Amino acid sequence: MTKKSNTVSKPAALFSCPDGSLVLSSQIQYSETTLEFERRQDRSLFASLAAVMLGFGILIVHSASITSWPTEFERVYLSRHAIFLAIGMCAAVVCYLLPIRFWMKASPWMFLATVILLAAVIIPGIGTRVNGAQRWLRFGPISVQPAELAKITLPMFIATIMTRRRKHLHRWLKGTIPVVLPIIIVLPLVLKQPDLGTALFLITIGALTLFLGGWPIRNFIISAGLAVPAFAYLFTMKSYQVARITGFLAAWSDFDKAPYQLKQSLVTLGTGGLSGVGLGRGWQKLSFLPEANTDFVFAVVGEELGLIGTLGIVVLWAAIYYAGLRLMRSLHRQSFAYVVGITLLTQLVLQAALNVAVVTAMVPPKGIPHPLLSYGGSSLIVSIVSLGIVLGLSKSDKTDPSRLRL
Repeated sequence: MTKKSNTVSKPAALFSCPDGSLVLSSQIQYSETTLEFERRQDRSLFASLAAVMLGFGILIVHSASITSWPTEFERVYLSRHAIFLAIGMCAAVVCYLLPIRFWMKASPWMFLATVILLAAVIIPGIGTRVNGAQRWLRFGPISVQPAELAKITLPMFIATIMTRRRKHLHRWLKGTIPVVLPIIIVLPLVLKQPDLGTALFLITIGALTLFLGGWPIRNFIISAGLAVPAFAYLFTMKSYQVARITGFLAAWSDFDKAPYQLKQSLVTLGTGGLSGVGLGRGWQKLSFLPEANTDFVFAVVGEELGLIGTLGIVVLWAAIYYAGLRLMRSLHRQSFAYVVGITLLTQLVLQAALNVAVVTAMVPPKGIPHPLLSYGGSSLIVSIVSLGIVLGLSKSDKTDPSRLRL
């Protein structure tokens, strides 16, 4: 005779939704499990696409580093790039594992350290001067460009301030001065180097952070009314900056009067045609194209892999951006995680777009490396770390303190 079990199954609890409908707790658990599975897939896709770009960067850096007198120097470039890549990957893994609470608490100190480095780089005898610009700090064989660090610390600090002062954003003084002050502090230090292009880029990043954080539109209009005339003056006060603009215009009106680097860039792109001359077989990088493995590496892609290769890079960046947006879609808008994640993601894609625009003579020439593709250094490490932070912030959920503050 079988013994009847006394276990009684408990009915699933009912929860009411905002629209008045009822759902079972089992349905909620299934929904949360499905959401987490989708987020893991999105993170895997995002990381895979970034890995493809980094892998292609290794190939093209090695190819673009070949000179007209091939020596072991190309191997030095490749080994250094691999070292920078390894450092960036290790730092990105650490950033991925850090909780969001850490970034909110550490952002003021990280920003302060960046300001100290920016101030130190313009002090004679401390900063290193290259081609008339003093933008680097050298520690033995290692050189650091503090302005690159500001691409992470500036938006993170602004987002922290906005998260903590959410109720005051629509006030003129309490909602304007505290969130704009970080930009006002960093801007003159970068302009002093001088680096007008990076200064404009940091302002764009800061403005994007403010916009995502919910800063009133009226403040943007007033700020633009003050900033546009100021930068117009800065563009015209230096003769070499005026020469860049006139040379850029000449590239489309009188090609013979265009700057040498722009002419060589366009010639390099045109040489590749549709399918290119083959990876490693380009000629323009052989001492003709300036900065072939850094600022104009995209032109090398055009010569060796043709229009197919360059369009492939553009499509890959579009896929990375789309995958990154999917990562952030479940986060609360205007939360710390969402604002910082979207800002860091957008700035990488924007920098890549600006590099392509410079190489194709769509904007005046400016030293802007192609993230994840150009020869390594501070830019490569910061770009990889930004990806790690984006992946880490995508793990934010409803229990995150940055969301409870909203």
